[in-house]
Amino acid sequence: MSRSPAASSADPVPQSVVERAAWLRAEINEHNYRYHVLDAPIISDAEFDALLNELREIESRYPELITPDSPTQRVGAPAAEGFAKVRHPQPILSLGNAFDAADVRAWRDRLIKYAQQYLGASSDLSALDDYVVEPKIDGLTVVLTYADGVFVQGATRGDGLVGEDITANLRAVKSVPLALRREGAMTPPARLSVRGEAFMPIADFEKLNQAQRAAGERTFANPRNAAAGALRQLDPSLTARRPLRLLCYAIVDFAPGADGQTPPRTQWETLDYLRQLGFPVTHIAQRFGDLESAIAYCASYVEKRDDLPFEIDGMVIKLNDLELAQRLGYVGKDPRGAIAFKFPAREATTILKDVNVTIGRTGNIVPNAVLEPVHIGGITITNATLHNYDDIARKDIRIGDRVIVKRAGDVIPYVAGPVIAARTGRERIITPPTECPFCGTALVRREGEVALYCTNADCPGRLDRAISHFVGSSAMDIAGLGEKIVAQLIEAGLIADVADLYTLKKEDLLGLEKFAERKAQKLLDAIEASKRQPLYRLIIGLGIRHVGEVAARALADRFGSLDALVQAASASPEALQAIEGVGPVIAESVSEWAKRESTRALIAKLKRAGVDPRQAARGSQAKAEGPLAGYTFVITGTLSQPREAIAAWIESQGGKVTDSVSKNTTYLVVGDAPGASKIKKAQQLNVPTISEEELRRLAR
Repeated sequence: MSRSPAASSADPVPQSVVERAAWLRAEINEHNYRYHVLDAPIISDAEFDALLNELREIESRYPELITPDSPTQRVGAPAAEGFAKVRHPQPILSLGNAFDAADVRAWRDRLIKYAQQYLGASSDLSALDDYVVEPKIDGLTVVLTYADGVFVQGATRGDGLVGEDITANLRAVKSVPLALRREGAMTPPARLSVRGEAFMPIADFEKLNQAQRAAGERTFANPRNAAAGALRQLDPSLTARRPLRLLCYAIVDFAPGADGQTPPRTQWETLDYLRQLGFPVTHIAQRFGDLESAIAYCASYVEKRDDLPFEIDGMVIKLNDLELAQRLGYVGKDPRGAIAFKFPAREATTILKDVNVTIGRTGNIVPNAVLEPVHIGGITITNATLHNYDDIARKDIRIGDRVIVKRAGDVIPYVAGPVIAARTGRERIITPPTECPFCGTALVRREGEVALYCTNADCPGRLDRAISHFVGSSAMDIAGLGEKIVAQLIEAGLIADVADLYTLKKEDLLGLEKFAERKAQKLLDAIEASKRQPLYRLIIGLGIRHVGEVAARALADRFGSLDALVQAASASPEALQAIEGVGPVIAESVSEWAKRESTRALIAKLKRAGVDPRQAARGSQAKAEGPLAGYTFVITGTLSQPREAIAAWIESQGGKVTDSVSKNTTYLVVGDAPGASKIKKAQQLNVPTISEEELRRLAR
């Protein structure tokens, strides 16, 4: 429809235009419902945009046709300064918590006892064996109110009695229906208030943080904080740009319409009723006729929670009979008729007391958080990684802050970010060091990297890390030689480098604390057995900066011995770049390592000790098969497992992993606190970035 000047208010609106506008509103709302609630669109984005643009042009010419449920009104004028207060029609209550099956059974026992005592012996208690289980979404509780099927108000939970009016922002959330559906003979009630949870899907949250990092802006600590911040923007257009979703699960207030309909009598019927009206409703809710089945279903999601597209911190068990639940009343502010089955925590808040520094095997300086003890996932955490000083500055983390600490799977705990609202003004900015705390060498930042480095190859702070890396499972795999024993050997003056491990004698070990004959011999046997490890493992163990398993295998395949590798790398680092899996950064690092006199001396010492693995050099590896065959990945940042484990999984699926982003890279897999240089290189080469979840989806 071509644009024309706005009609005079005196001009009557042609009936055909009125009917067309009404049809467009209904059609666009239907397609919004299919796309954002059902995830089943039936038209293309271009077709949808054409419908929306046509409606905008009609409303521009005839403003009197604009209605509250028009999809053009999702993002309206900015809210007034601050947010007006909204009193909820009914209290928006919290839930009591259960942390295991025993707690849930105790909850049911209390229900039975209370029902028998206060509801009368003649009461039918069979309804106490009818439950609905739903996910406990870790988002922001909202209350949506509709008058005659049209969205008129949205509010936060607030204190449960009074919330904040965020109507303008909720209009911007595409899964919030602006007008309720009218299917068959069913019509919306005269007034309806619904409780739901606004959240940000995990994949969208990760993409948002990637974009924030790329723009040099502060990232969000978790999806819940990102969702809450988006809904409390004073400019709804900012909310519209955030990938928010909604799931609804309860009716707060209901006033029947002309047809005199009554609200659903059970929770299971409520979910179906909300679904029919066009509200997004969870697909994993289940109904059970006995408590043990409900408990088992809750417990099953402890392991499956990572398969969901949104964060949950537990499941909710509800009595299906809503009338009985209402009669059972409350304990304090918790309704008796429902309980939250909470999962082991994977994040918590605590105080950042201080920052200490450790040094990695390649000289990288690592800041670590010293925390007030906090319990997460069954363990007490007092220390966590802060990744690097750029990440600290970007997140604006300060000493004295209340911080969010996360622990996912086996990954070391890390500080996700500060709780800004908890600041008192006494917090101290964290300043990066300028000298190595172990040897006093001036620290440097290499071009394109975020880490600070100590360039002293003989820095005493690096020795224990270098040896622990050398004996680790990904390198020489010397069983029984853990960090404590390494520290003992260094402190006793028995080892000054990795080659000294192969000169140890039984009498040396017997002089150490907790070393008896059998333990000493077992360790010596493990050290001797490591001489038979393949060449690529020795290359990994030597701790060449940027060289992981992929590059180590490629170098071992190409050169067949340490001598050949050192000779070639010293003569021409450019020649290394012709090897698949070795980019310019790795080639330069290997060349620098090969030219050191200390490197040649260490290799000679290893050879004298009998550590000199050799293999036939070969040009290429067999073609991989699997769902990721033909894909080449680069990994950056902290993922749910160590990088070597992720790389091994990719290779088991047929994919390749390299250490440097190049034009041959298919995807850059981005975790928490990724390297800025790899992100920048990916942007320059138009290499797409994906999360770990998206990576695993590729292999399905």
